[in-house]
Amino acid sequence: MLLPHSLTRAPFLLRWRNAPDTEPHAAPPRSPLALAGWVALWIAGPANWPLWKAFAGLPDVTGTRGLLFGIAFGLMIAAAMAALLSLLAWRSTFKPALTVVLLTAAVSAHFMGSYGIVIDPTMILNVLGTDVRETRDLLSLRLLESLLLLAALPLWWLWRQPVDYQRWPARAIRNLSGFVGALVVLAAMTLLCFQDLSGTMRNHKELRYLVNPLNGFYSVGRVAYAKQAKPAGPPLPIGLDARPLAPLAGQRTPLLLLVVGETARADHFALNGYPRDTDPELRALDVLSFRNVTSCGTNTAASLPCMVSHLGRTAHEARSHNYENLLDLLQHAGLAVLWIENQAGCKEVCDRVPHTRPEQPAPGATPPDARLCPNGECLDEAMLHGLDARLAALPATQRARGVVLVIHQMGSHGPAYSQRSPADLKRFTPECTSTVLQQCDHQRLVNAYDNSIAYTDHVLAQSVRWLRQQTASYDPAMLYLSDHGESLGENNLYLHGLPYAIAPREQKHVPMIAWLPPQRLQADRLDLGCLRGRLDTALSHDNLFHTVLGLARVQAGEYQPALDALAPCRAAS
Repeated sequence: MLLPHSLTRAPFLLRWRNAPDTEPHAAPPRSPLALAGWVALWIAGPANWPLWKAFAGLPDVTGTRGLLFGIAFGLMIAAAMAALLSLLAWRSTFKPALTVVLLTAAVSAHFMGSYGIVIDPTMILNVLGTDVRETRDLLSLRLLESLLLLAALPLWWLWRQPVDYQRWPARAIRNLSGFVGALVVLAAMTLLCFQDLSGTMRNHKELRYLVNPLNGFYSVGRVAYAKQAKPAGPPLPIGLDARPLAPLAGQRTPLLLLVVGETARADHFALNGYPRDTDPELRALDVLSFRNVTSCGTNTAASLPCMVSHLGRTAHEARSHNYENLLDLLQHAGLAVLWIENQAGCKEVCDRVPHTRPEQPAPGATPPDARLCPNGECLDEAMLHGLDARLAALPATQRARGVVLVIHQMGSHGPAYSQRSPADLKRFTPECTSTVLQQCDHQRLVNAYDNSIAYTDHVLAQSVRWLRQQTASYDPAMLYLSDHGESLGENNLYLHGLPYAIAPREQKHVPMIAWLPPQRLQADRLDLGCLRGRLDTALSHDNLFHTVLGLARVQAGEYQPALDALAPCRAAS
């Protein structure tokens, strides 16, 4: 057979045409199922080091039996991965799929091992809601090391291997055989150690969220399914009967500043008994600090929509439809509402009301200066800049019925705690400036976090000073409530976002602080002594919706006085 002259002058084309893989190799071509098996074992072993670290610390898996159970558990993970990879063992998908799997496993192992987090659906939602600056805070040399050791090293070996893919009918039969064989191994290992497996998973639920990267793939699937199953169209309306209450004698228009905190722990406020002086400005203002408040989530994506829901945590999580929220109801009642955002976003809760960011000044106002917004990122104090102009820009007819301003803080968002407070207001030094928290000296880490709390104290005090200037036209009030707490190394846990059922108190115990000046107390018939006597009452995010309606003086069918934190101390009108 004669070949074209151009082909005879390019002998490498002949080698490519007849080779089982894309390049010539001295080694014989390998079966893709064999490579899948090696990768599955690598993932079940080194790439799952956070799982094995947690496993080794369990008191009920010690001795020879514990060792044998650990081996069987590892083989179960390897078998599950091998089954998945067997379905992808085709020429066009195999090596790219292994690359994605190894990179995912390396990144997940880094964050689970470094910060004590787990990968579950709520964490995936948190990741999807992260912006560029938050992502940048998480980048570190430790992450690069994980990528090099857990992903780059096996990938370098993998991409050098010749692979015999065979023709598609034979490949399909072999892939199916590999899939079935892996499932048989998985079933056999499960039966052999079922008693140990069921007991361990029942008593240590966190382990199921550490099986890397299957936990991530499962969680992404859950999130995608939930999004696909979400009913089409706008959320169901609430508060269609909402209206402002008729003003009583001596009442002015209500003005409420609602401050949504970020990552603040209640036990790091001196108002709540913390030994460090983290909130001197608030203590000088005679505020009310509710000391026993629980969040409805452990991350912003879960907590924020729940906080402004009329359903409460349990019903909100079980809902089959989406509903409008507190902000929509206030707007239906005819009040002026404005959301000012200094985070990665409001998680859709402010989409139907006016909203802005601190770097976007109101008409006629100047942008915040460089001190408040260094390097393109604004400190929380910038949200108070030009607040007079923002208030004046709201429709006059709505302002006459009442005003609710919401500022969503960056607060104490980690891991870059040191960036959450300006240099001239740092009270506790030296502080940790690294984002690799487990490598920080614990006291320096706490110093950085406490500086962010002290800066929140300053921002809230500044908010009160602004509200005091509005007393001629309004009855002002401020309510501060954080979305969730934070772990600072307790039990080797950092940051937040653990599944609610297993999350420690540090991630769920949040501060709730109210400023109610004498003018407001008198206008709303509130008994200050009664309020002070209720500061240790058990409250939660479920109370926010109804407490805000009470402070905004709005009547609606959704309002439940029993859930209004202030209602027991309000005299009947």
